Amino acid sequence: MSSQAVKAVVGRALRETGAALKEAGGAEIFTRHRPIVTFMGNKPFTTNDTFIAPSASVIGNVTNWDESSVWYGAVVRADSHPITIGFSSSIQDRAVVSTLSPKVKTMKSGFPPVCHIGHYVTVGAGSVLTSCRIEDLVEIGDKCIVEEGAVVESNVVLEPGTVVPAYTRIPSGQRWAGNPATYVEDLDGAAIDHIKDMAEKIHITAYEHQVEFLPYGNTYVHLEELEKKGVQATQG
Repeated sequence: MSSQAVKAVVGRALRETGAALKEAGGAEIFTRHRPIVTFMGNKPFTTNDTFIAPSASVIGNVTNWDESSVWYGAVVRADSHPITIGFSSSIQDRAVVSTLSPKVKTMKSGFPPVCHIGHYVTVGAGSVLTSCRIEDLVEIGDKCIVEEGAVVESNVVLEPGTVVPAYTRIPSGQRWAGNPATYVEDLDGAAIDHIKDMAEKIHITAYEHQVEFLPYGNTYVHLEELEKKGVQATQG
């Protein structure tokens, strides 16, 4: 185990021990969730108009383009390989975006196991993406799974619950559905336009949520509530 790993384990043990002792002493503990987490020196890159929900987790080597958003309970975990979220793209509630183990340097396709999400992409609630490539203008429905090495080309709609197996290519301009994913139909102009319209509407909603939260969070509200009750409070 490296010295850095030892420090991390010891530090966590000390924090948890301290929190347990404070609670045993009658102090009520309030927590401050960190939506943006630096990992192994890699801090997620965000812009001024990137919305990261207070309960989301964006970890490590993640690049968030302008107007992108990561919603409540979603996890974007780039602790082994980079992840990119494009312009006006969104990761909806409870979705998980991750990459393969750091031991994997190259996938069977010959490409590195990064996860690339292009511009104007909507990743539906509860979906799971792993080391895949999603091109621009893609609508991924709720609870979809896109496995490693898969490529979803531009102007594509994946219906809710679609499972795209590893190393599958979804051609541009089509609708796919099912487990495993199968071709449904070619998209007409209206369906293609809807992909971008949806992404832009989500950005507008994300901005409305963003202005509700202060730059350093709103845990002070919880602290004030505890103090009104007359209890001793400490951050855990």
